[in-house]
Amino acid sequence: MRIWLNGALLDDEATVSPLDHGLTTGDGVFETIKIENGRPFAVRRHLERLVRSAVGLGLPTPDVAAIEAGIEAVVEPGMPFGRLRITYTGGVSPLSSDRGTSGPTILVATQEIKRPSATSAIVTVPWIRNERSAVAGLKTTSYAENVRALAYAKERGGSEAIFANTIGNLAEGTGSNIFCVYDGELVTPTLESGALAGVTRGLVLEWFGGVERDVPLEQLFEAEEIFLTSTTRDIQGIHRVDDRELTAPGTITAQVAKIFADRSADEPNP
Repeated sequence: MRIWLNGALLDDEATVSPLDHGLTTGDGVFETIKIENGRPFAVRRHLERLVRSAVGLGLPTPDVAAIEAGIEAVVEPGMPFGRLRITYTGGVSPLSSDRGTSGPTILVATQEIKRPSATSAIVTVPWIRNERSAVAGLKTTSYAENVRALAYAKERGGSEAIFANTIGNLAEGTGSNIFCVYDGELVTPTLESGALAGVTRGLVLEWFGGVERDVPLEQLFEAEEIFLTSTTRDIQGIHRVDDRELTAPGTITAQVAKIFADRSADEPNP
């Protein structure tokens, strides 16, 4: 692991203040970027979303040039596959919801990880995404509900948990977007459902096409194919949703995966 914290390259003993608002209240935003053969993927899009999330949360606009310097400092050319994490928090603050005045904390770290499996299982959870929340559509560090939901899914043999929203429409996973195929048509929930505007989701819609529309949760169990998208999954076919088995990867899923792999190899910063 390599860590860059507030302008300094450190080892894995790096620490932040116990009064950091990201720690005490979850007041922060983050991005995860895939590293493929020593190259971070889609950095521009991730940094644009980091800025949108920070501004949406009311944090100061991030210093993108400083973060880019942090990325350059921590990326190792020989890393075959890894995760780069940018964390941007409210910084040292009172032990309350009030923010301090010391300025934000900026942390960039990398870690080599295993490649995900080509297919997996998902589990629907009894909790909801609030599409009307103050943080809907923002990639914040307030991840407790995701941690709880993912543990619930793993206890039931899944690798991802799937949320509906307050009106019963399909929303997203804890760290992924979801696509379904109906009568040969590729469909993904709208962003108004409470889903995050995933970078991989956006690239699939640009490079392959698809329809954004509301999908009642019960229709998840009628889909001909299902796949997840995320930074480290890319395109991951789903072979089981709760107790329903599917063939994965399906024909359309395989087509999307091939187009995505080919285009991302040619365009590392689309």
